Amino acid sequence: MNEEALNMSLRKFLKVVGVTSQQEIEKAIRAAEAAGKLKGKPTLKAQMVLTIAEAGLTHKIDGTIELE
Repeated sequence: MNEEALNMSLRKFLKVVGVTSQQEIEKAIRAAEAAGKLKGKPTLKAQMVLTIAEAGLTHKIDGTIELE
């Protein structure tokens, strides 16, 4: 395994994940807010799951998104 290639590939993948995830979250929150689904909710529970089947990896991250 080429460690440098792995590192560069991981960084590229994580950059795409970060950018696209933020865009999708913002879009979903704006739509939910416009539909009146977020009234009285200062925070939202969030969960991200990373899966790499071939490596036997499933990693779950729980967090909170603050709206106020």
